[in-house]
Order: sequence, then structure tokens, then C-alpha cells
Amino acid sequence: MTPLLRRILDELAADDAVLDELVKVARSQSPEVARLPEAENRRHVQVLLSAALRATASPDGPAREDYTTAEALGADRAAQGVPLTDLLRGVQAGRTHAARVAVERARAAGVPDDVILETVLDADRYTGALEHHIVKGYHAAELQLSRTVRDARTQLLRTLLLAGDPPAPEELRQAGLRPGGRYHCVVSDVSDPAQARTLEQALLEFGGVYGLVEGRLTGLAARPPAGVTLTGDARLVVAPATALPALREVHGLCTAAARIAGPGCHDLTVLAGEIALTAQPLLGDLLTASLLPALDTANPFHRELAATALAYLDHGRRLRPTAEALHLHPNTVRYRLDRLAELTPLPLAENSDSRVLDTVRSWWALQHWLSRPVT
Repeated sequence: MTPLLRRILDELAADDAVLDELVKVARSQSPEVARLPEAENRRHVQVLLSAALRATASPDGPAREDYTTAEALGADRAAQGVPLTDLLRGVQAGRTHAARVAVERARAAGVPDDVILETVLDADRYTGALEHHIVKGYHAAELQLSRTVRDARTQLLRTLLLAGDPPAPEELRQAGLRPGGRYHCVVSDVSDPAQARTLEQALLEFGGVYGLVEGRLTGLAARPPAGVTLTGDARLVVAPATALPALREVHGLCTAAARIAGPGCHDLTVLAGEIALTAQPLLGDLLTASLLPALDTANPFHRELAATALAYLDHGRRLRPTAEALHLHPNTVRYRLDRLAELTPLPLAENSDSRVLDTVRSWWALQHWLSRPVT
């Protein structure tokens, strides 16, 4: 391999934009893979891309540790309940796109076609070997899971919370659930199997059944998991106790809440407003266009004004608590609100006689506008 081609491939492996493209392609071609958190897809793509490029640069092909890593990735997907066909569809889509990008960059840099072809064939052979070890790891984990009680309980959870006929009463009893009981649906954003097992052990103290559903540790707790310890930035959403037949819809709400919640443990009902508003992105766009047309997302001052107004509404339209929360002088908060009032029709006065729904509209417009990417 020429030094020029080596440099091109190294730059490709380090390019976050390329990594984002590969993740997007893999998710678009495999709905089951797309159900996993995007960070988990990104970890998978990054590991395989780096391994394939290392193998291309080595006369011996992939190292043993790369095969071990590929097997571990396959095992993770089996534990997360991703069907093998969907897993391979995502892997192959990303593999094809990576080869296309590499060829385009090499040609643009003037690398001869015969050198490109030889490298692509080598890379294809190595990625095929890595793919074989992904399958090997998947099958090994699948076999192990099928022999465990955990797998049976996880499958029952998936049946209860996703599609399929409801489990028979005897199946519920075998899993430790009462057919007529009420349970707290619990959904986390923890997808790593090792971290999921740690959190599962903590949740088992509250009774119930837990497992990976749609790639996230999920469960039905017999008692509210108050005070459960979470590591890092993990988030956990807990619903009020619900009868088993209603749990599918509750699970959908908990999953939506987990996407928007911050780190920590959250009561589903506390996030009710955010969940309802997030479910209407088009209406949020229309509302923002109607109330905030004069604001520019690329203008730092405009973003400062909007963030201050949002904090002001979050603190009950009170200047001093808002100023304390933002570490500002109350006069600075008042100035920013006055400037925003000159640019928008938002009713932000302290003694405003606006209705509660007017405040909701203002809060929604500001929050939705601030969530937009800077353009």
C-alpha cells in the first residue's frame, strides 16, 4: 500500500462525518438495528471500521484481538435481541458505503485504479472475516442465552411490551409475575450488556422481571425503585403501577420519556408535558415559525435571549429566582426579556394576564427553537 493511500484511509477512519454517514446508512437499512441507541450503533461501526483498516495495513490481516472484538459485538447484539439477519443487513450496508467513500477519496487524490482495486479486495476479504466472527459470537451467545432463565424472562418481557400475543397466565407465573397484578414499567437508556446486568441486580431488590428490550434495560418492578443507584449519565424512567394489558402503551411512553430526560431517575408523569409536546414536532415547527420568525439560530445573542426567557418561564415568571439560577443580575434578566419582547410577540411580563395555555405556547416555541441545530 502506498503512503498516500495509507494516509487517505487513516483520515477516513478518523473522520466523524464519515462515521456519522455509516451509522445513518446502517440504521436506515435495518429497522431492528435502528431501535438501538445511536451511540451503540456508533460504537459498533467505529470498532469494525478501525479493525478493517488496521487489517488492510498489516500483511497478516486482522489481529486475534480484532476477531475477539467482533465476536463480542455479535454476542452483544444477540443479548440485545437484534435478529441476526437485521444485524448482518446493517453491517453489510455500512461495509458497502465505507468502500464507496474510500474509493472516491482515493481517486480524487490520484491513487492509481489498480492500487485501489487491490486494496478494496483486501479490505473486503478482511471485513468478510470479521463478519464471520460477528456471526460466530452471535450464535455462541444465542446458544448460551437460550439455556438460561433470563432469556425466557426477557422473551416474555418483549412479548408483553412489544408485538405478539399476550403470554398465558402460566407463563407469567413461571416468570414470577401475577396475571392480575399491577407493575411499574421501568425503561433505562443503558444498552451495554455488562452495565445492564449491574443495573438489573440493583433493580431486582424491588421485585419484578428485567431484560433488554429494544436494546435498553427494561423491566416491570413490583415496587417503585426509589433510590436505585445509577452510574454515570444513565437515565431511568419509572411509570405508575399499571395492569399488564395496558403495559404496551405505557412502555411506549416510557421509551419516549427516556429519549428526552436528563441523567437520573424520573417519574413518567413528571415528564408528561415534554412527552406530549415532543410527539408533535411539525406543530412545534409551525409554532416556532409563527412566534419567533425574527430569531436566528446562528446568532449567539438570540440564543442567549431565548434561553433566558425559557428559564424565566421555568421559574414561574419570577425575576430573582431566574437570575439566581442563571448567575445573573435581575436587571440583566429584565433587559434580555425586554429585548426579546421587541423581537417577538411572546407575553413575558411579570404581571402578564396571559392564560396558562399562552405560557405553554411560549415555553414550547422557545424550547423547540433552542433544540434546533445551529445553521
